[in-house]
Order: sequence, then structure tokens, then C-alpha cells
Amino acid sequence: MGSDAVRRLADEPLDHRFKGLPPDAERAGLTVGQLAAEKRDLYAGGFTTPVLTLDAEALEHNLTALGEYASRHGLAFAPHGKTCMAPQLFERQLEHGAWGITAAVPHQARVYRAFGIRRIFLANELVDPAALRWVAAELAADPGFRFVCYVDSVRGVELMDRALQGQSQVLDVVVELGAGEGARTGARTDEDCRAVADAVAGAAGLRLVGIAGYEAEVPGADPESVHAYLRRLTGLAVEFDRAGRFAADLDEIVVSAGGSAWFDAVADVFGELPELSRPVLKLLRSGAYVSHDHGWYTRLTPFNRIPEEGGLRPAFRLWTQVVSRPSPTQAFVNAGKRDIAYDLGLPEAELVRDALTGEERPAAGVRVVKLSDQHAWLETDAQEDVRVGDWVALGMSHPCTIFEKWPLIPVVEADGTVTDYVRTFF
Repeated sequence: MGSDAVRRLADEPLDHRFKGLPPDAERAGLTVGQLAAEKRDLYAGGFTTPVLTLDAEALEHNLTALGEYASRHGLAFAPHGKTCMAPQLFERQLEHGAWGITAAVPHQARVYRAFGIRRIFLANELVDPAALRWVAAELAADPGFRFVCYVDSVRGVELMDRALQGQSQVLDVVVELGAGEGARTGARTDEDCRAVADAVAGAAGLRLVGIAGYEAEVPGADPESVHAYLRRLTGLAVEFDRAGRFAADLDEIVVSAGGSAWFDAVADVFGELPELSRPVLKLLRSGAYVSHDHGWYTRLTPFNRIPEEGGLRPAFRLWTQVVSRPSPTQAFVNAGKRDIAYDLGLPEAELVRDALTGEERPAAGVRVVKLSDQHAWLETDAQEDVRVGDWVALGMSHPCTIFEKWPLIPVVEADGTVTDYVRTFF
């Protein structure tokens, strides 16, 4: 399995575009694949700080954990690719049973297609005429390509249908049920959803194939309110099916939900769906699981509620270096907002690696208290907590804003050997 385009990533020359990688690799004219084949040591192989890494074992564990979870609960899985925008990881997700990959915007879908993704679920209403024509051309050129996107307004349906006039392909759409007043996108009421479905029925360029939504946007989300929203979603699917609102030529009805915070609720409610007139594609869309994190999703993951079902491991580690120690209680490392995810909380100091001995120890007494563009401000309990030159590993929250800052990320084994490099496209 795997596309030629993904394999060709190994042929990309190494140069100044890629932060943290060994400068001598560029001087030697190495490609990504050649550097990977050298299996360099992260700490002694010429890497410069700051450098973001992915833990090879944690990555494989997470891919397996959610793939198996979805399979156990009869869920198809289209992980949200916006998290990593990494075709190599998309391939691994597909190898672990994913149905396809979810996108948010047309650019992401174009990246997916460039790397051979055959099924794309776009979790947004798509009203850009140029993007719609591109989708139609992709569908016409590749009979094996499947594309589904949201609709959440009558006006949106009209704009989409107008943009698709003269195209030979009909676009598959699902009505998005909004999660409530004050939530993000989606038709707010059941009656609004019916009106959107009626508009699709009158649009020559569109075909209604299902219902979808995003439960994490439920205001004040808790188990009770999230389950109630998801039952509204599945109830609409049942109603629409009985009323004949779904296209007559469908092989399956799509019912989709599921971020990284409530996939257990999705499994519960989707498991209650009665038999419909056609098979149901119960599509989960969680994305952050692939790398997990050290904060936000560590607190929110459903595996905290269902530990018997598995668990996820933080795969990211940002290695920084102490470049100034102006006082016994203050130190500065050489990574800041340009390198670190910080929208859902400051990073946490995890490990300190001694610059002289290579000895690693927990970062006890070391706290990140502020970020500048190129520095993290550390507060320390004692002079010996860190010294100039020491490497400090930071754990971060929110994978979606970590991946985007690093175009090429080393994958590291437990002993420090770098065995691969993940390329991102943001």
C-alpha cells in the first residue's frame, strides 16, 4: 500500500527550509531518505535546537488504539487530516483501517489528492465556485474517487448548484446539524435541516447522502448534552430515511460525527441506530489522536472515561536548549511562539538533558511561565535545575497547532535513533 507521491518524499533534498535538521546533511547533498538511512542519533548526530520530534512507539500505539476502537464499535473512520497534514501519516491511518481522510478546506483536499487519497469527507459547506469546479473535475477524472461535504443553508445549496452547472458530476452532500445556539456551523433546528434537504432535492448538481455534525461544539458539553445532541442527529437520519429524503440511488447512508473528545459518546449513540433502508456508514472523524498531547487532549480524551478500551500516548517532544541563565530562578530556552503550540496552554517542561554528560532527568522545579517569539521563559526552583547548554524537552497541548510549525519532523526510537522524517503540508 502507498502512493508513489508519498514514496517520492524521500527524494526531497535537505536544505534550510527544514528546522532543526543537521546542517552537514545539506552540505553533503543528502535527501530525506538518505538521512533517514543513516539512522543518526538525535543528541549526537548534528541536529540543532530547537527540534521537534515524534516518538515512534507512541505514534504506532496511537494509530493502533483508535483504529481498533473504531473497528470494535462498528465505526468507519475518516480521521481529520487538518491535524497533521502529513501524507505519510495518512497512509499509516489508512493501513490501520481508516475509510478515508477528513478535510476542512479545499487546500487540504488538494493536498490529499496529490498524495492519492481516494475518499475525502470535507467537514464544511463548500461554496467557493473554483473549488467546486476542481472537485467536479477530480470526480470526472477518477471514477474511484469519493467526495462528501456539508451543506447547512438553503443559500449555500443554491450557490453550490449554480457553481456546478454544466459539470457532468453530481456532488454528494450531508446536511450538517448545528450543535446549538452559540455553537459553530450547521443548521440550528430540525426544521432548518429539512429546508436544506428540500433545497438539495431541487438542485441538479447535488445528491443528499446523509446527516453529520460535530458534538464537541455543544454549549457546555457534558455526557448528557452530547448524547442528547447525537440522538437528535441520528433521529434526523431515521426521519429523513423514512421520508425518502435521501437520494434513491444510494448504496449507503452516511451518518457522521466525532472529534477527539467525545468519540465514546458517538460510539454509544451510533450503536443505537435502528436498521435503515440501506446500510449506514457510521463515520468517525477524530484527528488529534495521532500524536495526542501533553495537556488539552490528555485531559479530554474519552479513554479517561473508558480506560478498559485503551489509551493514547503523547508522541511530541520539543527539544530546546538553555541559552541564558541570568539568575538562579530564571532561564531562557531558544524556542518560542514560532516553534511551540500555545493556543491551549503553555508547554510543560518534561526532561532536562545535561549538556556535558548526556544524563537525562525529570524537569523537576522547572516551569514555562511565558513565551516570546523565539524564547520560552523558564522559572526554576534552584540554580542546579538547569544550566546553560542543557537541553530541555517541552510537552505541548493541541496537536493541530504543533504540526503546522514544523515542515519536517524526525521520528525517534526510544534509544534516540532517528529512523524517519514526517513531511507536513500547511
